[in-house]
Amino acid sequence: MKRILLYVLVLSGIFFQGLAQKEKVRYYQQVDKRLVHFGFTIGVNTMDFIVFHSNPPQNADSLYANVNHLLPGFNVGIVSSFRVAKYLDMRFLPGLSFGQRDLYYYNYNQGTIYARQKIESAFLEFPLIFKYKAKRINNFRPFVLAGLNYRLDMASRRKYNPDKGKFVRLKQSDLYHEEGFGIDFYLPYFKLTAELKVSTGFRNILVTDPSPEHPEYVTALERLRSQIWILSFHFE
Repeated sequence: MKRILLYVLVLSGIFFQGLAQKEKVRYYQQVDKRLVHFGFTIGVNTMDFIVFHSNPPQNADSLYANVNHLLPGFNVGIVSSFRVAKYLDMRFLPGLSFGQRDLYYYNYNQGTIYARQKIESAFLEFPLIFKYKAKRINNFRPFVLAGLNYRLDMASRRKYNPDKGKFVRLKQSDLYHEEGFGIDFYLPYFKLTAELKVSTGFRNILVTDPSPEHPEYVTALERLRSQIWILSFHFE
């Protein structure tokens, strides 16, 4: 009985080792041979601010601000991919992204919430990304990416709105640097890509001319830089 069990274990080991070493059928190989190919993308995002405050507060009435909770937004766009080299693609992914940031103001010494500014954004975005791919393994391929993204905020306010309590304004345009990674999954009829990246703005997007009614919302801040985390799914 022990000899039979030993034979079964040995044969099972050989069988499963053979399965592990057997190369799977490679789906949708033609996409990597094309000079140019297209697709579309959908995704989710969370928008944030990197907050720089003014001079250190001097009294109990001084305010500081922070984004306490990251809220979900969404992205849609078009994929245009150009094969530069065997393992390098240049990608242009124009699209739209929507999201919201709640900027909470606190009394410096008391630590209590003074007010909240709800800031909504609707971006037209024009990213140019370089994607460096690893060698394909059966039906998946990991990659890293880096590039630039010009965004135009269509929801930025030209004027303050005291009636709705809007006392923070953002500049309409900004240039972002983007870095991330992901995996390409090759399916029978298309390629699905899961991608995570962080996008950080270069410039101060705070409009520093404060509202006459409540200047403290702006004077408490030195500058704001935009930062966005994006999880995207590309269909190519």
